[in-house]
Amino acid sequence: MLSLIALSVRAQAPHTLTVKGTIIDSATQSPLSYATVALQDVVTKGSVKTTLSRSDGTFLLTAPAGKTYLLALAFVGYNNKVLPVPATDTTLNLGKVLLSASSKQLATVSITAVKPLIRQEVDRLVYNVQADPESPVIAALDMMRKVPLLSVDGSDNIKLRGSGSYKILINGKESALMAGNPSDVLKAMPASNVERIEVITTPPAKYDAEGLAGIINIVTKKNAAQGYNAIVKLNYNSVYGYQASSGLTAKEGKFGYSGFVGNGEHRYLGAGFENLSSYYSPIQSSTAQTGTNFTGNHNTLTGNQLSYEIDSLNLLSARFSYNEQNGNQGNDQYTTARDANSTISQAYHTLNNGTAANHGSDISLDYQLSFKHNKNELFTASYRYSNSGSSQFNNIVNDQTINYSLPDYRQYNNAGTKEQTAQLDYVDPLKALTIEAGAKMILRNYFSDFYTDTLNASSGQYFNEADQTNNFTYHQDVYSLYNSYQVALTDWVFKGGLRFERTDINADFSSVGTTLNNGYNNLVPSFSAQRNINSSSNLNFGFTQRIQRPGITQLNPFVNQSNPQYITVGNPALTPAITNNFELSYGNFAKGSVNISTHYSFSNNTIQNVTTLGANDVTTTTFANVGEDRNLGADLSVNYPLSKKWGINLNTELLQVWLKGAYNGSFYTNSGQQGHIFMSSNYRTDNGFRFNLDVGFDSRYVLLQGRDNYFFNNSYSVVKELFNKKLMVYIAVNNPFDKFNTLDFFTKSSDFQTYNANQNYYRQINVGFLYRFGKLNSTIKKTQRGIQNDDSATSGGKN
Repeated sequence: MLSLIALSVRAQAPHTLTVKGTIIDSATQSPLSYATVALQDVVTKGSVKTTLSRSDGTFLLTAPAGKTYLLALAFVGYNNKVLPVPATDTTLNLGKVLLSASSKQLATVSITAVKPLIRQEVDRLVYNVQADPESPVIAALDMMRKVPLLSVDGSDNIKLRGSGSYKILINGKESALMAGNPSDVLKAMPASNVERIEVITTPPAKYDAEGLAGIINIVTKKNAAQGYNAIVKLNYNSVYGYQASSGLTAKEGKFGYSGFVGNGEHRYLGAGFENLSSYYSPIQSSTAQTGTNFTGNHNTLTGNQLSYEIDSLNLLSARFSYNEQNGNQGNDQYTTARDANSTISQAYHTLNNGTAANHGSDISLDYQLSFKHNKNELFTASYRYSNSGSSQFNNIVNDQTINYSLPDYRQYNNAGTKEQTAQLDYVDPLKALTIEAGAKMILRNYFSDFYTDTLNASSGQYFNEADQTNNFTYHQDVYSLYNSYQVALTDWVFKGGLRFERTDINADFSSVGTTLNNGYNNLVPSFSAQRNINSSSNLNFGFTQRIQRPGITQLNPFVNQSNPQYITVGNPALTPAITNNFELSYGNFAKGSVNISTHYSFSNNTIQNVTTLGANDVTTTTFANVGEDRNLGADLSVNYPLSKKWGINLNTELLQVWLKGAYNGSFYTNSGQQGHIFMSSNYRTDNGFRFNLDVGFDSRYVLLQGRDNYFFNNSYSVVKELFNKKLMVYIAVNNPFDKFNTLDFFTKSSDFQTYNANQNYYRQINVGFLYRFGKLNSTIKKTQRGIQNDDSATSGGKN
């Protein structure tokens, strides 16, 4: 009886048509990943099912059987293809479907679909910035808030899974644009100049092992053709001032160029602050500081790439980038110290008028050779020179003193990095196996020249302080070899490799005659796997080890006494930290995208900020290898089209953090939860209007000796498209309900605790326009491999 019922149900069930195949480049016979595949109604030409081909070129579509369909295939730079699908209830296996390259845009078939905003690859998540309707309006830093696994706090620090230890690359390479504070550069870089943002959580062996949490790769727009295409953007911010940028892509014969330039200002403004400290040892006392911090600067940046196609197998490309920021900084503050009876024991007024400047430039040259039998087999030779630095001047004047005798003084610090890199890369993509190998040499020179001049009150002259003067040099040479393999099967993709790195260090403190010579070896494994569950979902696993080498900001022994009550200084004795990262994630891209991931990492000697109490209740903050750090986290990213005109995006993370470490005879431990949530929604109308809403929250993050600030932000924007989408005008309002917000920090030890609070301009109105013009016909070729120095620690962010 049960058998008869089962047969009856099977007979009544609708038949299903399954269409599958593999999309292949007709010239190279290599698979085409992420090509658009649509099953269309033969009468209406409307799409019944749409998907993207997998990383190995395979695809699979299902639809009700009994009807005749058309299968449409499209891929950028290739001729579209349409194949008839007869009415049948059996599986149709098309085998290899060949697409041929074309320099012209054909109109064989029209496939209308929303561009996928997020893509999951075997070792990274890719955010398609150009598919985000807000890209013409906001800066690259604001776009970071939307990217899965990333967050931006109230101080504009970028965090990858809650960590400030990562590397930012531009087009897969270290760039002078990121010299100094990357957040300042990304605030000046329009998101409209960015093609996509890649979050590489399991970096393969070809990348340097630096960056505990992973790598953020910003890929800028560089498609061009015979002719030219240009973009001009102008923005005015009600608080900070103007920002202007332009970009150009052009091609003439075998020569191609792409580049952008930007200029902006941050008006000289002041915002209030307070520092409150309570001391328990050796006697109970307290200190209170109130005042105003001032800052302002001008910023100029440019990135350029030039290519020359010698012939179909040989390609030369050169790149140049430059970033410069100059401004003033200072503060006006009053300090009051009280004893256990709340009686004023000391007081003074301090005025600091200073300047600060950052610059970075690099130039690189790449030669790429491809081979006749397989043009995807590549050999690349690269060279890069970069020079980045910063200068700081503080002029400290004290008056209104009570029991305070520290003289006026001036501080100077000139620090930076000069770097030369040579690299060889080879990649051989076979049918199902891709082999990569290479060698690299980085010769890096950190330097810092600093001194302090103190005022002699009787003579009115400034004299040099010998114990606060130094010429510090730190040579760091890294030699590496790597080999990796990727295997693409029908439902699986595996990627694994090893990287060997040898680091030699030579440091010199000229003023005290101290030198440091050290060397160490690292063998860094990486492994990732992707299981394609069906045509629209996959499961990913990754493991890698990462290294955090100290950078010049952490190494620099310059004693910054711009606030004499709270001193900061670097630590040239820092050693690299090693962490182990594990990751498991699930992605579904059937309609919109959903990505769920969990991860765990641990390290025994991470570089942490540590603060100690000294004489006269002066605290000193430095860096030390004291952090035993464990992180367990979960991430959720959702991008969903509610309709053809309305979509939402959600990016959220929750972390459990355990930290402990010992410094100067004291043991510290801290743990807790931290995380962020960001939601955006956009709606477009038929007459060219776009409405956007962004809301986000970033929690307090766990530090070894305390907690940092939380941050809530909200913004609203309207965009109007004109003249066939060539012109966009917009207005955006950020945080309209409050003029200022307060960012506060807590630091605590057994003998003191400190509360720091800084006001930040919150309400901002941005108005501007973006104009595109020009016409192009084919894309510029560029080398597919090049130098990417991602082995030294970033200067910003929080661990």
